[in-house]
Amino acid sequence: MRLLIAEDDKALALFLSRGLEADGHRVRLAYDGGAAIEAFRQEMPDLTILDLNMPVKDGEHVLEEVRSVDADLPVLILTGRAEVDARIRCLDLGADDLMTKPFSLHELRARCRALLRRKRETRLQLRAGDLELDRLEHTARRAGEPVVLTNKEFALLEHLLLNRGQCVTRVELLDSVWNLEPAQTTNIVDVYVNYLRRKLKDPPPGHLICTVRGRGYMVPSETELALDAAAALARRTQDGAARAAAPAQSSGEIH
Repeated sequence: MRLLIAEDDKALALFLSRGLEADGHRVRLAYDGGAAIEAFRQEMPDLTILDLNMPVKDGEHVLEEVRSVDADLPVLILTGRAEVDARIRCLDLGADDLMTKPFSLHELRARCRALLRRKRETRLQLRAGDLELDRLEHTARRAGEPVVLTNKEFALLEHLLLNRGQCVTRVELLDSVWNLEPAQTTNIVDVYVNYLRRKLKDPPPGHLICTVRGRGYMVPSETELALDAAAALARRTQDGAARAAAPAQSSGEIH
């Protein structure tokens, strides 16, 4: 899942980021209110963790602007403020949950899971053919069999499935999955696509993960997958018929 952490305490933000990345989430950090709003508009994250005391724009103003962009995406408030009125205002402005500092990381992770489950529109299960991806449990299965993926492999496959039917460029994947600038020369996307193909038993040119020459990769739509499967079945049927006919022809020639 894509998470945004808006927290001006960089040490705390990194601590939260590491804890949530361990659960398989992709995390973007913002250290002031202005950057948080910009990041929210760009990412439209599945969940935002928002500190109230931030420079440029404080958390209450950020929450107002976030809710003007999207009224439904979950927001969890972090605050060290003792006054009840501030917490009530945040809930009235549309916060889904609130935790006071200091807090337990284990509890925060549990609250994040609860918010993500509660959000009905969130696409927690992603599918393509016989491939299933559970974004909350961070598991993958193909034809009912578990597929063990690293966090980066999972994030790559998740991003491709979220953009199913569309070509996702290498530049976009570098930015979204690895947080790397496109100027950095690397073949890491191609390397990880090969890792995925091996684990999914989907050899090149790929049935589930297709190469779009000169651009990037895509997971075909369900219709395209069905047509591809039908064409493959037709080819196998034709090959089987040709093999069955070959001995009869040979036998006729001998007699």
